[in-house]
Amino acid sequence: MRRRDFVRLAGTAGAAAVFPRLERAGQATTLSGPTLGQRIGQLPDATFQTRLVRAAELAAQGGLSALFCEPSTNFAYLAGGNFGRSERLIALIVPTAELDPFFVAPQFEVERVARTIRPVGEVRGWREEHDPFSLIADALAGLRPARIGIEPSTRYGMARRLNGALPDWELADATSIFERMRIIKSETEIDFIRRAVSITETSIAATFASLDVGVTDREVARYLSGQMRERGASGGGLVQFGPTSALPHGGTEGRRLEYGMPVLIDAGCRVQGYTSDITRMHFFGEEPGPEYREVFNTVFSAQTAAFDAARPGMEFQQLDRIARQVIREAGYGEYFTHRLGHGMGMDGHEAPYVVEGNTRALEPGMVFTIEPGIYLPGRWGVRIEDDVVVRESGLEALSTRVALI
Repeated sequence: MRRRDFVRLAGTAGAAAVFPRLERAGQATTLSGPTLGQRIGQLPDATFQTRLVRAAELAAQGGLSALFCEPSTNFAYLAGGNFGRSERLIALIVPTAELDPFFVAPQFEVERVARTIRPVGEVRGWREEHDPFSLIADALAGLRPARIGIEPSTRYGMARRLNGALPDWELADATSIFERMRIIKSETEIDFIRRAVSITETSIAATFASLDVGVTDREVARYLSGQMRERGASGGGLVQFGPTSALPHGGTEGRRLEYGMPVLIDAGCRVQGYTSDITRMHFFGEEPGPEYREVFNTVFSAQTAAFDAARPGMEFQQLDRIARQVIREAGYGEYFTHRLGHGMGMDGHEAPYVVEGNTRALEPGMVFTIEPGIYLPGRWGVRIEDDVVVRESGLEALSTRVALI
């Protein structure tokens, strides 16, 4: 009979446990969490109507007469649906005057666009032989000031064509408008993120429970994605064994799992368009040595220091400094090579960023990660990442925090 393998879950107390092999051995793992087909509430149409009104208000306050938005996360935030980009223009125009928001789309796509978005604006079709930007110019003719805000991910070529159709207009960066709208999450948005976190946590647990000597990081990554699909979400993650974990974004490379290897999984999934993003460490095959314990506990202590100190009104750069100081005092300062965290929501990385130089203050409703790490080149790395939301009294963890080992 083949010897089974042991996995020590870093950050939990108690003896090592015996776990089954990966799915290819025909064994499944059942854990709690939302399942495939389980209904999760959607945002109502009124939410998107309110967002469009708010976008127009902020644009007007910024001295703009309209916003131009190609398909993107910001498009989906305002319209409730999204599309791929091609050479054929699909766009949302949000005027700040008495005009209603409207969409432009190829004539043959009008019905599909209308079915995909929420009922928040007319869809105006343009024929293949016509210039869609002239349609926009005609609709905005006479508006003042002659300034239009451009969604930040808009393609350069599309912006130039818009400028050609509106030669007397100034094109302005609308990044701050979208950031202001999206940086504070509603309780419904927070609940979507919380559910995504729950699916991610149970999927990571199932994946670690199925590790076996000789499996590759790519096999484990596929298994992780499958676990998320079984729970009704699309997602995946970065799986790193041993030396690869010393590269914060090193990716999978086909490395096979051996006894005594740290295993890092950085993963997330989506629920109703909102993301999770957590990182967990496991030590495979035997008890970790004193150096690994020291590094893991230092990272945990740095995260805890930032978590406990956070309060509304504090600058984000202060959180980065607090965590970095813990790691520096432990003698590992040069091995913490990235910012402490980032905002998350409809994008996996979005404002606010927890980094030196960011003087923005924490506000209730902001959601972000706290993810300190120590990376020893050529050997291994440790990162612990949790998702948090700012409350009046401090931070609420949306994920289940680990413990010292």
